[in-house]
Amino acid sequence: MILRPELAARMFNTPLLMHPGKLDAALAGIGGRIVEGGVVLEGVSERIDHVAFANGQPLAGRIGDKVGRLFDDSGKLPFAMVEGIALIAIEGTLVHKGAYVGAYSGRTSYEGLQAQVLRALRNPAIKAAVFEIDSFGGELAGAFETADLIARLSAEKPTLAILTDHALSAGYLLASAARQIVMPEHGRAGSIGVVTLHADWSKALEQQGVKVTVLRAGTQKMAGNPFEALPDEVAQRMVGDLEAARQTFAESVGRYRGSRFTAQAALATEAQDYRGRDAVAIGLADATGHALEAFDGFVRAINARH
Repeated sequence: MILRPELAARMFNTPLLMHPGKLDAALAGIGGRIVEGGVVLEGVSERIDHVAFANGQPLAGRIGDKVGRLFDDSGKLPFAMVEGIALIAIEGTLVHKGAYVGAYSGRTSYEGLQAQVLRALRNPAIKAAVFEIDSFGGELAGAFETADLIARLSAEKPTLAILTDHALSAGYLLASAARQIVMPEHGRAGSIGVVTLHADWSKALEQQGVKVTVLRAGTQKMAGNPFEALPDEVAQRMVGDLEAARQTFAESVGRYRGSRFTAQAALATEAQDYRGRDAVAIGLADATGHALEAFDGFVRAINARH
């Protein structure tokens, strides 16, 4: 019945830019620590147990040995560089704060991404940047600022997002800020929506003989807390906040993608996600292709200009 506070804070009563199938899988993993029998997310057709770059899926291009490269570049660059191209990985669950670069325990932090993007922007030796993305999304906090920073880099230098294999929700938000998006035919992109979970523990606590009394000064203090049923007016306010965030999401994507995929088109998807050719057809992505070939072609094209 005890859930680590930092984990609970990241899962409940906080807006998430995360694909529902991945969210359901996360709940399956921690639900048993909330209530006996676990937690099930209703209305999800497929539970996704996804680990970025698992099962031998390739990294972008010719650059293996990520740990070795980071070691070789220690004290110089927070990312790998191949022939003047910065390679920045966006993998797994996206979280706001994390003083590390790259993936750590299945997570990538916006904090680490921002550090990388800023240095790619400021370093004259960096001709362009590739973002290799395999993420079902994550936290809303920090996502828009990071996407805007990628867009700023894209305005200054060529950028390419290569999906290997997914860019969903916050993962897609970041991908959309690159100049071009290439994805595999059976990858998926989109899920332009926002979700918040609310856990009502009141009945479970009652069955255990525990009564929690919430004392408040200010009628909205502790609104939406897990020890009381969620009032309709609080739920409506939360949904309003989510819709406002979805509008911002769509507007951001429309600003980055321009006429290829407008804010209106983003809203019209109603948070659906699309596989390769369908994503290209509606403007979510620019092309389908093999990650290795896309990376090598980008490197050749950039270096042909210099």
